[in-house]
Amino acid sequence: MSDRIYMDDLYANYRLIVDASDDAIITKNLGGVISSWNRGAHRMFGYTAAEAIGQPITLIIPPELHGEEVEILRRLRGGERFEHYETWRVSKDGKRINFCVTMSPIRNAEGEIVGSFNIGRDITARKKAEAALREKEENFRVVAHTAPVMIWISDVHKLCTFFNAGWLEFTGRSLESELGNGWSEGVHPEDLPACLETYTRTFDRRESFSMEYRLRRHDGEYRWILDQGVPIFKEDGSFAGYIGSGIDVTGRKLAEEALSKVSQKLIEAHEEERRRIARELHDDITQRVALLAATLGHLKQNLPDAAAELLPEIEEAGQQVAELARDLQSLSHRLHSSKLELLGLKVAAASFCKECSNLQEVDIDFHAENIPQDLSPEIALCLFRVLQEALQNATKHSGARQFKVSLTGGPDEIELTVQDSGTGFDLEDAIRGQGLGLSSMQERLKLVNGHLLIQSKLQQGTTIQARVPLRLKRQPGNKYRRSARHG
Repeated sequence: MSDRIYMDDLYANYRLIVDASDDAIITKNLGGVISSWNRGAHRMFGYTAAEAIGQPITLIIPPELHGEEVEILRRLRGGERFEHYETWRVSKDGKRINFCVTMSPIRNAEGEIVGSFNIGRDITARKKAEAALREKEENFRVVAHTAPVMIWISDVHKLCTFFNAGWLEFTGRSLESELGNGWSEGVHPEDLPACLETYTRTFDRRESFSMEYRLRRHDGEYRWILDQGVPIFKEDGSFAGYIGSGIDVTGRKLAEEALSKVSQKLIEAHEEERRRIARELHDDITQRVALLAATLGHLKQNLPDAAAELLPEIEEAGQQVAELARDLQSLSHRLHSSKLELLGLKVAAASFCKECSNLQEVDIDFHAENIPQDLSPEIALCLFRVLQEALQNATKHSGARQFKVSLTGGPDEIELTVQDSGTGFDLEDAIRGQGLGLSSMQERLKLVNGHLLIQSKLQQGTTIQARVPLRLKRQPGNKYRRSARHG
């Protein structure tokens, strides 16, 4: 009796589980007649259990698939099981449903197959989503392949999974050759390390990047490519890889090289003119002023008693001449620093800061460390001129009375920083107006592959930072170029 109660309880629990399922759970005999129908089937197809049980399974099968059901019943009789079989079903109101069903033979106590147990679910929404995704992917491919840029996509493992027609036409290589890391075979050997380093570093940080490198074209010529990549994320926020685009900027690079060469010649001519004027001031005008001062001094000492009333005017004239001499000497140093050539950047920079401090009556805190003894003249002159421009602008426009100047050498670069806590300025306005000598500083730094970073906020001060790589390489078209890679 207890076994009977146990079986009744077990069957009752089974019915509860079956009716609680969102899946349609249906049993049918070998003739295809429905023998059980759960609530999931009721919700999915609209028929109640009373309406469905005793009806042929073709009640929910579209007419064109009745033959398919005959074949399924035949195979079920042979003991075959169907796993996740995708087909179509139709509801009571005539709506077609994408249906995924698993069908298993039912055996009696003697092991004979007497019917089948079907568990199925509505996959219409999933199929629509898959179709929409396929359509999006197809649309993307059409756009990507017709876009006038070179497009690539990589997965979460940094391996490229897609290149558009523009990329393949440019390189003249097959898609299979470019996939994974194959694309890197076309990057110029000198540019590849920095290119991969930039890609890997920004990829790991999930950051956008922009880099330039030379890529071999189908005709064997290396062309400069501006490559920009951004991370892509799925709807759930998970990282999916990167997508990037590249354009041929060789023409722009050549124009920049030509402009840089012109700028270099202008700056060199400017420096030569500075040296000429400085020599004129030092060797001629300053000496003449000194002679005038000596003459006034002699006149003062030998002034007759009858002209004693002229003594105050002569003394004042002597003071003015002395100030003029100091100003001329200061101007000569600003035009061309002999200390820079003879004693190096550190001494020249310290001397200029002291001179500027005295002249402008401001406090300049100067600090220098690890400045290479063999610093190239080009870098030294560039940083000295940037220091002059930045400090003169700061003392003139910031309204501050205290300034910090630091000159720091590192393993690969040297850095100059000029900082104040003054009024600040709008950087975009300054750039548009070519104000504050920004253009001059930027042009000078370009010649040594340096970079200018400016941070300024109104009423919060300004920081100007110039960084220059220590290793230089001379190349045609640009006298001073860094040996480090682009990118």
